[in-house]
Amino acid sequence: MLITENKLKIIIVHILLWICFSMFSISVASLEIGEVPKEMIVRLIFNPILFYVNYFFLVPFFLLNKKIFLYIFWSILLLIVFNYIIINFFSDSFLNLDETLKSNLPKSYNIRYIAPTIFSLSFFLLGGIIALVNDFYKRDRLEKIKLKERKEIELQFLRTQLKPHFLFNTLNSIYFLVRSKSNDAPEAVITLSELMRYMLYEVGKEKVSLKKEINYIKNYISLQKLRLSNSEYVKLKIQDDYGQLKIYPLLLISFIENAFKYGTNSKGQTFIDMDISVNEKMLFFKIKNIIGLKKSEVDNSGIGLNNIKTQLEFLYKDKYSLLTGTVDEFYIVDLKINLK
Repeated sequence: MLITENKLKIIIVHILLWICFSMFSISVASLEIGEVPKEMIVRLIFNPILFYVNYFFLVPFFLLNKKIFLYIFWSILLLIVFNYIIINFFSDSFLNLDETLKSNLPKSYNIRYIAPTIFSLSFFLLGGIIALVNDFYKRDRLEKIKLKERKEIELQFLRTQLKPHFLFNTLNSIYFLVRSKSNDAPEAVITLSELMRYMLYEVGKEKVSLKKEINYIKNYISLQKLRLSNSEYVKLKIQDDYGQLKIYPLLLISFIENAFKYGTNSKGQTFIDMDISVNEKMLFFKIKNIIGLKKSEVDNSGIGLNNIKTQLEFLYKDKYSLLTGTVDEFYIVDLKINLK
């Protein structure tokens, strides 16, 4: 099995930490008691066994699987056997205390047994704690990955909803031109082909350049103007200094679709005022349309608007603000997105 670069780094860090700890312990023993006891050497070699048995085996197979009693049983048994073997087979001169210090210790306080046991228990518990922390971060990372994948699946579903919705509206526009035998019908078909090319080759990407998205919006508006009998009051103001900024595709088009759908009054006049600008990395999008013949439906304008609100929450959570509402006889959308 190949070792990944990340795992190799972890192994190297573990080795270096054990070497540093061992060197520190040996240095302290040499300075304090003038020698390195045999039992200390043995424990420095075998204490990592306690650490990794708990880290790789006991915690993953018992504690994390909620087999608490089995974990406690095997932990106690391991510690007893380990310390029994060390003390009875490898003990030599661990903690050679001078006679004065020994005589001042209570008889019941046998430091020869208690201190090494606490020492080994510390390594054992450390292995368990690190295993639990590692598992916590691993689960958290996997949960974030799953959440991201789930959001991407939901987002793709939303976009598949939006594409037929867009195509349905556009074909209606072309049908109107063909039926009225307008000379603009061929131009409308060419514009539609540009729109469909964008839908096929750009929308599938995670992000597109803001320039391409705005060109798409321009083409869409041009197509809508062809079917209007009076497009004098359809205004689009664009600040074209957007550099290399990118945006998730199809975020603005539904608001524009709704404006064309509901922005025509009883006299056949369409009033739509659109403004797109960029200040540093902030995108400002404002659109205002007259509330026309379908006034009762403007606040519940079908799949497109609800769809785009959901996408905004997915893609720019805490990085956007959206205000919609009516002022006098106009319906207004005010959207700000941080594209950073």
